[in-house]
Amino acid sequence: MRRIVVINPKGGCGKTTIATNLASYYAVAGHRTSIMDYDVQGSSWQWLQLRGPDRPHIEGVRAAEAVPGATRVWQTRPPEGTERLIVDTPAALDYHRLVEATRGAQAIIIPVLPSNIDIHAASRCIADLLIKARISRRGDRLAVVANRARRHTRVYAKLERFLNSLEIPFITTLRDTQNYVRAVEHGVGIFELPESETRKDRNQWKPLIDWIESRPVHQLIHTRDLKAKT
Repeated sequence: MRRIVVINPKGGCGKTTIATNLASYYAVAGHRTSIMDYDVQGSSWQWLQLRGPDRPHIEGVRAAEAVPGATRVWQTRPPEGTERLIVDTPAALDYHRLVEATRGAQAIIIPVLPSNIDIHAASRCIADLLIKARISRRGDRLAVVANRARRHTRVYAKLERFLNSLEIPFITTLRDTQNYVRAVEHGVGIFELPESETRKDRNQWKPLIDWIESRPVHQLIHTRDLKAKT
């Protein structure tokens, strides 16, 4: 099973958009797909409720609120047979939930919008992952995606310089388009809309999907693991 986490403490950066479109892609591709929603607002869960019965099935797991009488391990277990688990996280994630959500992840994706506030939030998010969650750069599990970005603008150039300065892969840029709005309104993803209308968007997703699928399934390196081996 591949565990894919979408994370950023900044609200409105497109975490749910990326999570739902990844889930849609994998379901359409024939993988047994689940989406785990850590956000109390339940945006991913609501998106699932909008999916028609004729669409490829995606399981949902609500991880935001504690279930009386249930342990967190039981509550956040992936449905049996899951091949691709997409974890959608909220804007505010405390230390324990940060560690819980990222534990066992092969891919951790940080979406960033082209603005000074979002660049600062991304820096803080990366620091939390490295220091609090103890995800090692050596594990090559972190990647950044520029979201709702318009190329050839001054703010995009600044974002690109920032992302290229990181020792973390800058995988792709997703454009600002109404296709994502149309998709979410119907509980679908880009890959379920007509290809003639979404070809450019599909091409932008390909580098991210290729990167996710190239991550080793069996290994996640935490700094605590490295210390234990020395």
